[in-house]
Amino acid sequence: MRNLLNFLIRFNNLIIFLILEGITFYFLATGNSYHNTRVVNGIKGLTRGIETRINNTRNYLNLRQINERLAAENIVLRNRIENVTKGENQLFFSVTDTIHGQQYNHISAEVIENSVNRQKNFFTVNKGTRQGITTDMAVTAYDGVAGVIVGCSENYSVAMSLLNLDFRLSVRLRTNGYFGSLVWDGRDYSHAILGEIPQHISVNQGDTVETTGYSAIFPEGMMVGTVSDFEKKGGDFYRIRVLLKTDFKKLHFVDVIGNLKKSEEVELENKFK
Repeated sequence: MRNLLNFLIRFNNLIIFLILEGITFYFLATGNSYHNTRVVNGIKGLTRGIETRINNTRNYLNLRQINERLAAENIVLRNRIENVTKGENQLFFSVTDTIHGQQYNHISAEVIENSVNRQKNFFTVNKGTRQGITTDMAVTAYDGVAGVIVGCSENYSVAMSLLNLDFRLSVRLRTNGYFGSLVWDGRDYSHAILGEIPQHISVNQGDTVETTGYSAIFPEGMMVGTVSDFEKKGGDFYRIRVLLKTDFKKLHFVDVIGNLKKSEEVELENKFK
């Protein structure tokens, strides 16, 4: 009680001033229609501004959940499209076969560990064998190549990043169909090197580089990047620098792709090796 009295005595002038200001403001706002309208509109504008900021903050905090839901919906749509577009031309098939004609299965995952500044980079995702992921499955992000699964536990998987000196990918130029091998030179996380493209063909900046599908891991025609620049350095092949589509510093949600017919293809090919 004494503290309250001391506070009132100490700030009595300020308190009286604020009370008088409030009374003056009240009579000014209610005694004149013009001022009343301005005050009401001002309060409404202030309220709308506060509500907008609150909604923006709430939406920002919900972005993670929204992204997870969109990633899951995207995977469902990919599986449906795969089932429709990759169907075999057979006259009859069982209506209970939900993966009839489907070659690739898509699983959404979230990157929980990643590196881009090493010579041999890997990243970890939060899905494993319990969710259907196995080794040698392709990993993509932003519809571009990201890596290959090399190890799994029940609930986690490790992928070799495209930014790894040991990573090799069969790719081709979309404009003419010539294929070669894509490797990372350990320098720039946004670029890789395409070799084995003969110098007698025409190559232009901006040409699209895509997967060939020869490895039985990545689907054919998946975007890898675009030609950034190229040069002739002796021999018969270009040295082509490719600007990668995937931004590895923003790697978050990924699509893990499994080839449902891979074992059949590999088994057949091994008979002739």
